[in-house]
Amino acid sequence: MHKFTPINLEPVARSGPVPSETKRPDIGIFHVADDAITNAATDSEIAREFIAHGELSEKSIANTQKELFRFLTWCREEAGRSFHQLSVADLNLYKEFLKNPPPDWVATTKWPRTDPRYRPFTGPLSDASRRQAMIAVKGLLAFAEQTGYMRRNPARLVKNVRAPVASRITRYLTPDAIALALATVSARAADTPSALRRRARDRFLLVAFTHTGARLNEIVSAHMGAIYTEGNGRWWLDVIGKGNKPRRLPVPPDMLDALRDYRQAYGLLPQTARTDRTPLVLSSRTHSLARITDEAAAQALKAVFGEAASAAAARGDTETAAVLRQASPHWLRHSMLTNHANNGVQLKTLQDTAGHANIATTAAYLHKTDNERHDEILASVIGRGAA
Repeated sequence: MHKFTPINLEPVARSGPVPSETKRPDIGIFHVADDAITNAATDSEIAREFIAHGELSEKSIANTQKELFRFLTWCREEAGRSFHQLSVADLNLYKEFLKNPPPDWVATTKWPRTDPRYRPFTGPLSDASRRQAMIAVKGLLAFAEQTGYMRRNPARLVKNVRAPVASRITRYLTPDAIALALATVSARAADTPSALRRRARDRFLLVAFTHTGARLNEIVSAHMGAIYTEGNGRWWLDVIGKGNKPRRLPVPPDMLDALRDYRQAYGLLPQTARTDRTPLVLSSRTHSLARITDEAAAQALKAVFGEAASAAAARGDTETAAVLRQASPHWLRHSMLTNHANNGVQLKTLQDTAGHANIATTAAYLHKTDNERHDEILASVIGRGAA
């Protein structure tokens, strides 16, 4: 067995607890409550129960499995401890471990977990990522205590990772940069059916993310029928956001035009139906209507940004080129919210559209007052210099 052998972290069936194949040889009266409400006999089994208990979305399950695989593997390989043996000091060591995992835990390529080359990390975690990792770990250990699998929970005494919160969102694209990206993808050569499908799809993706401000998975996991009208001239896109909360997003005319062109490139009728279950984001490599992954959609948009960066550099606009080279699909969400906030759209409207639980999160996209303050100070400096 190699160090990073896969661990079964599939959620247990709803019908009942884990049917454990492992007896509890030495954890009985010392570690497990007499009235435990779980049959879990191993750390991985209680982790599976925890994942099933959360009623998480598919993406959240995958993220939780990733974090708990890291933690379970660290407990076994680095700490040499089971959950029952963990101390507060151990958990604080794990927090520090996440800052800079050793080289043998890291691979820059994301191999499948069944591949011997798979590693749990692609590099050190940021404070924000460490915070999310520890939230998953602390949630698991709290569940283990509540079910009686553990008598005590040292995670209660471990402080959360402090992640700095930016007062303003700075990772966004200006309308001019977005217009350049749109012109670039529209001008792509399409001399094969596959290239034609790819151009139409990538153009639709760019327009859709720019106008809706949706998260990557929200659009990738949607169906064609999620774009609809109720007959009053208003078009909507239904998405499922964080916490499985449904949200509907306004769809402007040019997004509808991009959708119709995209559908026609795939041999579909330009108009969709409310009952259409065809995936909204399709692979361009096959004639079958197959959904692409979040990663594939992200790479498609990054390719568009790269092409637009080259176009900006060719015309001497090095600043725009540098920004586009750094851009990711999530920047389009930031861009939509920032540009609308600066255009005077009410923050409550943007909060509902973005799916933010707290309006303070939405307020971070408002740059107008900062820009006015900047200009007022510089005007004073320039005016004093002229005097």
